[in-house]
Amino acid sequence: MADNPVDKSPLVELIAHRGFAARYPENTIAGIAAAAETGARWIEFDIQVSADGVPVLMHDATLQRTTGRPGTVMDLSMEELRAFTPSEPQRFGERYGHVRLATVGDLMNQLANWPEVTVFAEIKKESIDRFGSRYTVARVLEALEPCINQCVVISFVAEAIAQARELGAPRVGWAIRQFSNIVRKEAELLNPEFIFCDHEIIPAASRKNPQPLWEGPWRWAVYEVGTAELAIQLAALGADLIETFDIGELIRHPQLAPR
Repeated sequence: MADNPVDKSPLVELIAHRGFAARYPENTIAGIAAAAETGARWIEFDIQVSADGVPVLMHDATLQRTTGRPGTVMDLSMEELRAFTPSEPQRFGERYGHVRLATVGDLMNQLANWPEVTVFAEIKKESIDRFGSRYTVARVLEALEPCINQCVVISFVAEAIAQARELGAPRVGWAIRQFSNIVRKEAELLNPEFIFCDHEIIPAASRKNPQPLWEGPWRWAVYEVGTAELAIQLAALGADLIETFDIGELIRHPQLAPR
């Protein structure tokens, strides 16, 4: 009789949160490339939209935290934004002073070199509020188009996810801020491929509810996780993917490393 095959799949898969953000400035080509080279198969990044409609890699609406200079992404043209350096000087000093603010198009040019990588492109609420959901989603999808099959469009804004699906996004993910019957029903209507949540909002497991993450056609992605121990605990609750700033540390764990 043949031996039973050994399951070589990881206990749970890892998402590099804003790239390899523990060691590189967040939402930069350098940090995302470092995550891919470390072995990440899933990478998340954030999107704001410039005054002239260009989707850029940026979490905050304002530029102070990541560039050390005042300004708001949605108030500035892409030409103006190119002068900013998202080097996170408070964290890294002048180490990454050469880094420039990148567009989603810039990232797509690189993503084609990593066919094994899937990215989660998060559309931020501030840009949706400024420009409207349909316009913002359409501009993002246009920028993602060269590598759209490697992309999952995600957002906390349910309307944006519904419109992304309507406009042709092959996969979408919804980020939730709470667990409730209302939110669960909305998830069932949206029918995303992924649901994201902060591990701190997950209801405690109990004998009555041992798997607090709702069952459905989606996969659960849980953030922000800094230790392998917590990742394994969350996997036991039903998490499929774990989002971490420190991809380099967690990917070394034998139960988390891709094989």
